[in-house]
Amino acid sequence: MAEISKVLMPKWGLSMASGKITEWIVAEGDEIDDGDDLAEIDTDKIAGVLEATEAGVLRKVIAEVGEDVPVGGTIALIAPASVPDEEIEAAARVAREELDSGAVEEAAGPEVGTVEVGGRTLSYATLGEGADQVVLVHGYGGDKNSWLFVQEPLSEHATVHALDLPGHGESTKDVGDGSVDTLAAAVLGFLREKGIERAHLVGHSLGGAVVTAVAAAEPGRVASLTLVAPAGYGTEVNAGYLRGFAAAKSRRELKPHLGDLFADPAQATRQLADDLMKYKRLDGVDKALETLLGTLLDGDSPGIDALPWLSEVDVPVEVVWGELDNVLPVANAAALGDRVRRVENAGHMVHMEKPGAVVDAVTAAKGGG
Repeated sequence: MAEISKVLMPKWGLSMASGKITEWIVAEGDEIDDGDDLAEIDTDKIAGVLEATEAGVLRKVIAEVGEDVPVGGTIALIAPASVPDEEIEAAARVAREELDSGAVEEAAGPEVGTVEVGGRTLSYATLGEGADQVVLVHGYGGDKNSWLFVQEPLSEHATVHALDLPGHGESTKDVGDGSVDTLAAAVLGFLREKGIERAHLVGHSLGGAVVTAVAAAEPGRVASLTLVAPAGYGTEVNAGYLRGFAAAKSRRELKPHLGDLFADPAQATRQLADDLMKYKRLDGVDKALETLLGTLLDGDSPGIDALPWLSEVDVPVEVVWGELDNVLPVANAAALGDRVRRVENAGHMVHMEKPGAVVDAVTAAKGGG
């Protein structure tokens, strides 16, 4: 049965214990390529699309639509057409018995830790054990959990750290002057504290400007850059979204702005709004967001120009941008030339809506670095 690959219920985020399949996008007998969409999965936090990590034929669906499956449970089997049906059926019986009995070994989630950098506590989550080191840096108002669909597939071949910037997630809420230099110093401090000599950096939105500044400041520490809808490039920005997000004092005030993050506004769920409001009510968050707003905006125009930093970078650079980005419009990508991967049916949170595009870009950047 060595040729039979199990499709497992993924662990998207630290708190995920199970998921429910809401739709199988493929059917038994379909040819599957690495990266193909397999199924839509709903969790207690967010809905997402599970992508294939193996090529072959979808030989057997184990978990049906509407079934709750624990993390690590086998939901389908992929194998070459040459594998006999009786071997597939035998593997399917074992997988079904495991689900029915509850004897499923839960997939290990990220290891969470903290480091002290410049008097601030920075929180991070690490997954994988590969020699390559990848560091994921979120955007304004985000946190390490925004990478949940990207961190797991990347961790198959690398050690992947998702970092909470100052002012965000479980890190200290003090952002100092809120400058890109201050945030870049936090990322560099993280690398030093973790003993990471050289890393592949991935940054979304504000995080994209931050990792560019890191690469310009200490190029020897950076093996490649992947920029995901990065701030600091081009002249267009949705200042209304940024100000609205910072100012919102209730879920009712916040939720209309969250629709700007996604190509499909339905992705801006009540749970997402509730989680963000819990974050915004923490001591120090209002001040942090207002300070960072002064970095992101100059009036109604972008307040960051990262192009001069990028001109100093001599490592592989990949850029991913959603065609339907309503926060930092894809027109800004013109400043980055032909290295941009424009993703259809994706908004500003392209790493959540089309994570495979980001994984492919990081993989390409790693291969060149």
